[in-house]
Amino acid sequence: MIPEIALQSLGALMALTAVLLGILTARPVLATSRMGRILAFVVFFLLPAACLWAGMTLHLESSKSTDFCLSCHVMEPYGESLWVDDASALPAVHFQNRLIDRDRACFTCHTQYTMFGDYKAKWAGLQHLYVYYLGEMPEKIELYEPYQNRECLHCHNGARSFESAHEDYSTELRAGEISCLECHDVVHAVSELDGAERWQDPLESNP
Repeated sequence: MIPEIALQSLGALMALTAVLLGILTARPVLATSRMGRILAFVVFFLLPAACLWAGMTLHLESSKSTDFCLSCHVMEPYGESLWVDDASALPAVHFQNRLIDRDRACFTCHTQYTMFGDYKAKWAGLQHLYVYYLGEMPEKIELYEPYQNRECLHCHNGARSFESAHEDYSTELRAGEISCLECHDVVHAVSELDGAERWQDPLESNP
């Protein structure tokens, strides 16, 4: 979630820019002096650029949130899979036991497919937007490439529970010779959600 103060600051910056633009447009004579020309440069170029940069930064930050990811209709079943009462469902176990930040659940585990990784990942993120708004959604949503162990090891590498449970083949896991999904093969399983029991968090209302 974007802090309220950040949104207020952006709003104030945009309001200031709009007011100064209006003044200089209504009274162009103010830009005839040297200081006036400097002010005009700031108002017509620097402030709008600052507003654009700040707006993009806040939007990119908000797109890390779970709510943002699940705001697309096609992603709703994947959000529902986080609440399924199934100890073998990998995302549900991580989400319900707070092994990951619930507010950034999707981003935490799928960061290599978002707009915050390398240029390839950013391009993939733009493809998501294009397909959703202008293209045709596929019947089955699939990752662009196989899920890598590195995404699991971001958190689990060096953890006592991981090292003790996988000491016989931890080298192969780190090298990618064995996939984590060979054992943890129940992931979102959205096709199996109908009729599945839903876990109720006693501390908060479920979405």
